[in-house]
Amino acid sequence: MKSLIVISIKDQRLQLRIDNAIEMDVAISSAKNGPGEQAGSECTPRGWHQVRAKIGDKAAANAVFVGRRETGEIYSENLRREHPDRDWILTRILWLSGLEPGKNRLGVVDTMRRYIYLHGCPDDDDMGIPSSHGCIKMRNSDVIALYDKVTPGMKVNISENALSDKTWI
Repeated sequence: MKSLIVISIKDQRLQLRIDNAIEMDVAISSAKNGPGEQAGSECTPRGWHQVRAKIGDKAAANAVFVGRRETGEIYSENLRREHPDRDWILTRILWLSGLEPGKNRLGVVDTMRRYIYLHGCPDDDDMGIPSSHGCIKMRNSDVIALYDKVTPGMKVNISENALSDKTWI
């Protein structure tokens, strides 16, 4: 069975494809600063990646993560008011590692060292428009569903092309 996660920055969508069938198709939010690989850019890195690690197996929906560790907090509007500048990483984390040396792996373009994830976010965050700090934000229910179907090592392709363009995968 061949599984692949396909992310279109243009469409702001993620698809999970298993044996060329679309098993999941959901709205996401990529970087507000657009695509890019440079460390410190807060851009979403393009190209071929793999799921390096899965974090949050038993975490509750809306569990808050800082530094890939659960804080013990559950996201709420009150918590958001208390921490207005926090980059909310919720529920589950799929940590990505680049596969293309010089493009998204090693040196100042290393996706893993940039801490680029697929992760949950507050349910009132808009999907379908770029607004993240470089990661791929997803609805909590979507990241839980994806997390349960993903294994470490699964390939991920992040592209600026539309999902309808079959030549990019």
